[in-house]
Amino acid sequence: MADTTDAITRSVIDRFNAAFNRHDVDAIMTLMTDDCVFENTSPPPDGERSEGQAAVRAVWAALFAGTSSAHFETEEVIVAGDRATVRWRYSWHGGHVRGVDVFRVRDGQVAEKLSYVKG
Repeated sequence: MADTTDAITRSVIDRFNAAFNRHDVDAIMTLMTDDCVFENTSPPPDGERSEGQAAVRAVWAALFAGTSSAHFETEEVIVAGDRATVRWRYSWHGGHVRGVDVFRVRDGQVAEKLSYVKG
């Protein structure tokens, strides 16, 4: 069972990251549960928490509208059942930041994406 769950989780994360790089908000949101949670890396110290499809969609739309050159590079993905940890580098014209996302996948969709960034 764990191998199957790991494979499903990895597939969801890979599709999520691909949609993120396309800046495809519709595709991202089809991969997120209705009651999804996203915890942003800002503002410090704890970031902003968004809950539900509408709130999380608004975060992605604003992010991509403000950073059209942005690119997300996956450095490592570690999957353990319904959880995944992704180390990443997020680059845009003139800069970059590195961080980690902690995902929880439920029924083939992202239920939770908690983001942390190097200070």
